[in-house]
Amino acid sequence: MKLLAPLFMAAALAASALPALAADAPAPAAKPDLAKGEASYSQVCVACHAADGNSMIPENPKLAQQHPEYLVKQLQEFKSGKRASAVMQGFASMLSDEDMKNIAWWAGAQPAKEGFAKDKDLVSLGERIYRGGIADRNIAACAGCHSPNGAGIPAQYPRLAGQHADYTALQLKAFRDGTRANSAQMTGVAAKLNDREIRAVSDYIAGLR
Repeated sequence: MKLLAPLFMAAALAASALPALAADAPAPAAKPDLAKGEASYSQVCVACHAADGNSMIPENPKLAQQHPEYLVKQLQEFKSGKRASAVMQGFASMLSDEDMKNIAWWAGAQPAKEGFAKDKDLVSLGERIYRGGIADRNIAACAGCHSPNGAGIPAQYPRLAGQHADYTALQLKAFRDGTRANSAQMTGVAAKLNDREIRAVSDYIAGLR
């Protein structure tokens, strides 16, 4: 019995420590509130990105069906200034992290409307770049990160399918010129593309589905 006493004491001490350990454990993250997300979106985002997230303005991106994690990252970087935009920084600065999360998950849950390519003379070039890159200039295929149908890879690479060609071209030029500096990977790719190639691949992306 004397030999067993230390074992009982050790067990009792371990049991007494459990509540303290449980108290130190982080609380589970709250689930996004889609109702609040829709309400915030309607107040802050709707004028530029349309009521259902399918912007009708070619220079403003479609947000519908975009990966929520990607949207949260962009909003946080607009707010901090890491992604430069005087307009978007003003809107993002009004949002808390919770607001951003709710908006992003609501927008991601909206179905995206299909787009279409407009420049038939460039669509073949755009397809070659998107699917195969340009090997002799070490330009990687867009499909490698954004998937063959433009769906992207959740949390890492954004959905591109159906995005406005004008918006995509503006972003590629911003990466190339250094005015958008929140993705070293995209800066490296865009730096090697000329204006014609940017127009071609942007137009091809608009028709992806």
